[in-house]
Amino acid sequence: MKRRSFLGAAVASTALPMPAFAQSERARVMTFVPHANLTSLDPVWTSALVTSNHGYYVFDTLYGVDSRLRPHPQMAEGHSVSDDGLTWLIRLRDGLRFHDGEPVRARDCAASLRRWAARDTFGRTLADAVDAWEAADDRTVRIKLKRPFPLLIDAIGKPGSNIAFMMPERLAATDPNSQITEMVGSGPYRFVASEYASGNRVVYEKFAGYVPRQEQPNWTAGGKVAHFDRILWQIIPDPATAAAALQAGEIDWWDQVLPDLAPALRRNRNIVLGDGNPAGHVAIMRFNHLQPPFNNRKLRQALMRAVNQADYMATVTANDPSAYRVCHSFFPCGTPYGTPPNPNPMAQRPSIDQLRQLIRDSGYAGEKIVILSPTDFATIAPFGQITNALLRQLGMNVELIETDWGAMLQRRTNRGPVENGGWSMFHVWWTGETLVNPAMNAVMRGQGAQGWAGWYESTRMEELNERWLREPTEDGRAGIVAEMQALAFEDVPSVPIGQFSIRTAYRRTLTGMVEGPAPYPWGVRRA
Repeated sequence: MKRRSFLGAAVASTALPMPAFAQSERARVMTFVPHANLTSLDPVWTSALVTSNHGYYVFDTLYGVDSRLRPHPQMAEGHSVSDDGLTWLIRLRDGLRFHDGEPVRARDCAASLRRWAARDTFGRTLADAVDAWEAADDRTVRIKLKRPFPLLIDAIGKPGSNIAFMMPERLAATDPNSQITEMVGSGPYRFVASEYASGNRVVYEKFAGYVPRQEQPNWTAGGKVAHFDRILWQIIPDPATAAAALQAGEIDWWDQVLPDLAPALRRNRNIVLGDGNPAGHVAIMRFNHLQPPFNNRKLRQALMRAVNQADYMATVTANDPSAYRVCHSFFPCGTPYGTPPNPNPMAQRPSIDQLRQLIRDSGYAGEKIVILSPTDFATIAPFGQITNALLRQLGMNVELIETDWGAMLQRRTNRGPVENGGWSMFHVWWTGETLVNPAMNAVMRGQGAQGWAGWYESTRMEELNERWLREPTEDGRAGIVAEMQALAFEDVPSVPIGQFSIRTAYRRTLTGMVEGPAPYPWGVRRA
């Protein structure tokens, strides 16, 4: 990785011109470095976390969750449910307005929920039970169900990715498979389209028409108070450059700190090194199930047995065992469902010769394997390099395609063969709170063409998910999850490659940080 010890000219030319700001004006502007470039603006269309974080600035949700993942009204005043469980009425708070001045109406929310439910893993499960998304009146959203769905509020309030953000009806009417580029929400900050330059900067301005709730903020719930007039996202892909800019006071907050740079930041008395996402990050190897060679279950099983999670985790934690854990589970370890299956096929790694024999026995015939890997995403890029070296050691025909994050996101939508621009596998991480239950867990759900990139399809997995949703007892749900986990380790829709933490860092002059799974801007101010 190329490292620079000082803020380079290319970045310096685009950074906030600090000397030009009077002290009072400086207090009203914050400069933030996200963990990746913002290439897609539509937080419903993509599961990319950086786009979800952007979405929280611009949009709001009907419900949010606290640190225990309990849903609370956000744009909503509350809701009621009919005795038969088939009609839900959600009442909107008074005074909600979009950034274009239009009031937020129930029909906007109904259209937004409909579009969201076509993209999100949990949302698609809910949509299967929905008969109609409607507006009973301007302030009342009516959801009619074909069968009871007790976790409806949990679904529309979930954090993480593909979030149920509310948009104007005219935007929410966009085909779910097409990206929205006009950013008009009702959140605490307004997107400044004229100053957006992908790969360089993103600018947000405080929305004067936003009326926050009166409760204390807790994750995505409570009062989202905007204290800054402007927030500038400065895109700095080189970690050493970001660290130097933070130490020099040229930026205020760096989203994700590489572990080898943390000691220097920790020694700087002007910088606070925060814990980052308390739910942690779950790293995933994802296969393309539509195309050879990973439409072959036996080959996926062989490769899963070849994975040594410690190899992957060492690269993104500077080999710090306190910063990661080996986790042979499709759910985050440390959560109720985060336990390995019994028997555990990842517990014993065969020798290289044994692995080569498993690959031959699978019927692999030398088909080309294309690995997509983002060079500008420091906590993902090493994973592709490790897998590339592993597959070559196993005698497989592999090509590592290293591109920027945006190009990778675009290419992974290609469902064709590799010779037509398709792909075979990629690596990402998911934040822990997005994988805590089966309905949300995209890395193992079997929704096929309607599911996450890779398009694993399993009728059995979806049947088990439906049983989990209907099961009234926690013991019963745990038993169903054990069945799902066993099926996932047999079918191998993805491979878990470890669970780790990423630090965040900010200038000590910032106060009011809301700890959570994302770098939330509300409550943050300059002391």
